[in-house]
Amino acid sequence: MGKSVVGYCGLFLTLLLVCVSGFHHGNLPVIPFDEGYTQLFGEDNLVVHRDGHTVHLSLDERTGSGFVSQDLYLHGYFSASIKLPADYTAGVVVAFYMSNGDTYEKNHDEIDFEFLGNIRGKDWRIQTNIYGNGSTALGREERYSLWFDPADDFHRYSILWTDSRIIFYVDDVPIREVVRTATMGGDFPSKPMSLYATIWDGSDWATNGGKYRVNYNYAPYTTEFSDFALHGCAADPTEHSTTTCDTTYTTLLKAVAISGSQRTRMDRFRTKYMTYSYCYDRVRYKVPLPECVISPQEAQHLKSFDPVTFGGGRPRHHGRRHRRSHRAAAAVNGEAISM
Repeated sequence: MGKSVVGYCGLFLTLLLVCVSGFHHGNLPVIPFDEGYTQLFGEDNLVVHRDGHTVHLSLDERTGSGFVSQDLYLHGYFSASIKLPADYTAGVVVAFYMSNGDTYEKNHDEIDFEFLGNIRGKDWRIQTNIYGNGSTALGREERYSLWFDPADDFHRYSILWTDSRIIFYVDDVPIREVVRTATMGGDFPSKPMSLYATIWDGSDWATNGGKYRVNYNYAPYTTEFSDFALHGCAADPTEHSTTTCDTTYTTLLKAVAISGSQRTRMDRFRTKYMTYSYCYDRVRYKVPLPECVISPQEAQHLKSFDPVTFGGGRPRHHGRRHRRSHRAAAAVNGEAISM
């Protein structure tokens, strides 16, 4: 078990109380790459910079690249600042995610941030997903555009995972909350996982179902990771019911919640920038999965965006009305997303 993880476990409650009551990453310490991670693949396509605090991952004709945490975790807060490749990025996939697929091949868990590249002039898309106990056939994907260009500068992407909920954040704005319900059963991630970051060729599916593929004339594609935060409970993969942070975690359970102002920001983000949610997909699921809480605002937004998928109706032609550009959107200020 890494020394840095053990040291942070003693601060776990304090850090996460700050995190969930007034979520600002500036309150949380970060660690050098080699204190929490190790290279997964990619040989010299992984390069450590800036005194060990920034890592470049590249994709070229030979290979992609990636890294993985030194420990497995059962719950916690995991975060990094990421800058994505620019220009033509169709088919390129950058992922920042948790998984235990190497340990549990047929019943693995996952919590995913995936960044999907695009053709020149079109925006990157961000996708979140969760799998529990090998429930990959169901799929709990959501997809969004962003209010900024993620290739222009670093932005922070964070996962908060407890035994009762999972929250995804972008620049401290919660964009998705998954609350565990009894009917989800093992579909909610509940076994120790490692944290991964990768860049790879997803030509077969990532951009318009594979219509646009990676063009290696633009290679190497390089994504940058910095400001690593690992504030979880390191766990033995064979004993996933206990961790070194049991006492702290039990206390933490009473405090985990999204504040009123955060929920306002999340609702505004989702009704403006969400472009897909499994909860509203009437083609895949005639009845929403049991954990889904249907929002009339989200339902109306998605139905107008894609009436066939989200309403079961006939397609209507809206021209370019629903295409959003990060260049025209406002940044996050104060207590709400300015729109």
